[in-house]
Amino acid sequence: MKIALLRTPLAAAVAVASIGMTGLATADSLEQRLLDLENRVAAAEQRASAAEQRAELAEAQAEGRLSGDEVEERLAKVERQASGEEGFSFNAYARSGLLLGEDRKSIEGGPYVTPAGGLGGAVGRLGNEPDTYAEAILNYRMQFDNGAKAHYRTMLASGTTTSNDWDGDSNLNVRQVYAEFSDLPSFTGTFENASIWAGKRFDRDNFDIHWLDSDFIFLAGTGAGIYDMQLADNWRSNVSVYGRSFSDYPVRPEFPGDDGSTDSLILTSNNYFGNWQWMVNALSAADNDERDIGEGQAADSGFHTMVAYHGDSFFGLGEGNYKVALLHGQGLGAEVKGLGSDGELTEDAQATRLGIYGTTYVAPNWRFAPVLFGEVSKDRYVDGDDYKWLTLNARLVNEITQNFEMQYEASYQYMDLDPNGRGDLNTVNGDFGKFTIAPTFKPQVGGFWQRPEIRLFASYTDWDRELNDYDADAAFGSDGFTGGQWSFGVQTEVWF
Repeated sequence: MKIALLRTPLAAAVAVASIGMTGLATADSLEQRLLDLENRVAAAEQRASAAEQRAELAEAQAEGRLSGDEVEERLAKVERQASGEEGFSFNAYARSGLLLGEDRKSIEGGPYVTPAGGLGGAVGRLGNEPDTYAEAILNYRMQFDNGAKAHYRTMLASGTTTSNDWDGDSNLNVRQVYAEFSDLPSFTGTFENASIWAGKRFDRDNFDIHWLDSDFIFLAGTGAGIYDMQLADNWRSNVSVYGRSFSDYPVRPEFPGDDGSTDSLILTSNNYFGNWQWMVNALSAADNDERDIGEGQAADSGFHTMVAYHGDSFFGLGEGNYKVALLHGQGLGAEVKGLGSDGELTEDAQATRLGIYGTTYVAPNWRFAPVLFGEVSKDRYVDGDDYKWLTLNARLVNEITQNFEMQYEASYQYMDLDPNGRGDLNTVNGDFGKFTIAPTFKPQVGGFWQRPEIRLFASYTDWDRELNDYDADAAFGSDGFTGGQWSFGVQTEVWF
């Protein structure tokens, strides 16, 4: 009981110390010091809990309920749990908000709302999301007497666009279920620090542009792999194989009931040389060339590669970070972000994408994050089609108090889309623009990744009228969504 009572004064002392430092540190150093303090509080609570358990074990031994060996075994487990190397943990991501038009009715939105969205052309997400999406991640870590470690993860996710409190259309998905083993004593030499895994998962080394809600690269599915093979002093490598399933499709149009399906297999080699990353992927999908995609022939194989640089400054100009990635794919690899997820690509499809973003403080209380993101592709779904899009985005944040900041985001996207007669799509060329103001409340401001937060927002969105003609079934040009209008709403975003 005495140990438990020590936690509150300790937490209070830490809180007082953090408040006292707010006027003495720059935003960067303050953010790091607050993070260090939070880690110390968490560690102190773990130590307090471990001390309670040690006391209980000592009492049990004294009373003869446990032998000395049993006490030692359980104490070792307590120590591992106190250090975070063993035990249960929970992580989450969630967003939920209301997006209303000028007529107080729900309107379309989302980072992929433009005609280029179906090709991966994301725009800024701030003040532009009408959905509720949540992920719950359950982890259990184990450490064994020989030093080996195991990590088991299950991830549940659900998303919906309705604002009802009960959604009958919500889809609950098990998005990850896998086990990973590391520190295996039998692994030596090149494999000494390697870990192996199998199951359904998101690849550990995916990375994204959060402000666009777009991954640079998203490798996921069911399979197996090995991480962190040390092939040379400055060469670390991962190898994996992932399987994904394309949806059923009619093999022969004259017999629509004769459905077939095919699997997409991705063999990956992901290599790191200091800050540089080089990823190479080979893709195959047996029988996918039998898919009816109209003109042209569906691909049953493909190639994909990515060269990326993970910078530890803001483009060498100051503190912060940046990432640059150049991606190219052919055949099934022409879906350069969601590897192996598109079975309608032609065997001649080609796509090249460039992504650049950075984060920095331009002043002690001003955060800045610019983005450049674009792609060119041809022969994608029909021989002779040609798609080009480019997104420029920037988010600027002014930290006003410990619990309040003003966020501003501007997005511009250029589109030149020529489907060359695919379906009912029409050739269009035009611009899209969005500007958002979002007063934001937080338990603690500071840093780009500090959550949770609650935002109010107002967004002005406009685009060239020609874009309304791209797809008659899409949001653009629909009733009440023709551009040149304001939208309003509120949103929360949480992760931990």
